[in-house]
Amino acid sequence: MRFGRLACFAYLLAFFTYLFAPLAVMGLTAFNTASFPSAWPIEGWTLDWFAALARDGEMLYGLRNSLWIGLLVVLVSVPTGLAGALMMQHIAPSLRGVYYVLAVAPVLIPGVIIGIATVIFWREATLNAGLRFLYNGTLLTVMGQSSFIASYCMLIFIARLHRFDRTLEEAAADLGAGKTTIFFHITLPFLRPAILSAAVLAFLSSFENYNTTTFAILADKTLTTVLAGQVRQGTTPSVSALAVLIIGVTTAAFLLVEFWRGGDWRRRRAALA
Repeated sequence: MRFGRLACFAYLLAFFTYLFAPLAVMGLTAFNTASFPSAWPIEGWTLDWFAALARDGEMLYGLRNSLWIGLLVVLVSVPTGLAGALMMQHIAPSLRGVYYVLAVAPVLIPGVIIGIATVIFWREATLNAGLRFLYNGTLLTVMGQSSFIASYCMLIFIARLHRFDRTLEEAAADLGAGKTTIFFHITLPFLRPAILSAAVLAFLSSFENYNTTTFAILADKTLTTVLAGQVRQGTTPSVSALAVLIIGVTTAAFLLVEFWRGGDWRRRRAALA
C-alpha cells in the first residue's frame, strides 16, 4: 500500500513537472534582462520586456485581430453547433449515425487542408457572385475555423442533451406552451452551462489556431502568425511577457468563473434548504 502511494505521488509529480515546468521557465525569461529568451543565468530582474511588448505595434495588431476573429467564431460556431445538436435529437434514429459522421468529419480533417480549401472555395464563390469585397482574410479565417470548431461545440451540446428530461417539454406542451416558449424557457436554460463551455472552447480554439489561419488569413495577420514569424526571425523576451499576460488573464478568468459557479451553487443550496 505504501509503495502504491509513493508510485502515485511520483507519477503526479512527474506529470505536473512535465506540464508546468516549461511555463515556469518561460515565465522566468520574461523577467530576465538577457536580450534573448533565457531563464539561466539570471542576469537581472526587469519589467522592460512588458514595456517593449506595449510598443510592438505588429504584435498588438495581431492580438486585436485574434480577439476580433475569436469573438466572431464564437458567434458563428455556438449557434451552429447548437442547431446541429438539436437536429441530432429529432432526425430518424436510422439516420443518426450517418448524420453524426458528417457533422464531426471536419474535426478529423487536417487544419492545413481546411485552410487551403476555404481559400479556394471562397475565392471562386465571391468572384462568380460578384462579391469580391467578401474575399478578405478576416471572413475567410472565421469561416475556416468555424467549420470545425462548430463540431466541437455540437459535441458539447450533444453530451448535455443526453441528460435532458424530455418529459419537461411534453408537460409544457400539454399546458399550452408553444415550441418557441419551450425552447427559450426550458431547453435553453438547461443548456446554459453547455453554451458557456462551448463559447469558451470556441474562443480559445480560434485564438490559438495556426494551421488553418496561416492560409485563410491571406495577407492579414493574427497573433499566432505574428508569433510564428518572429520566432523564425529570432525573438526577444517580449514574447514571453505576452505569454505571462495571457496566462494571468486566463487564470483570473477561470477563478472568476469558479467563484461565480460556487456562489450560484450556494444560492441553489440555500433555496432548497
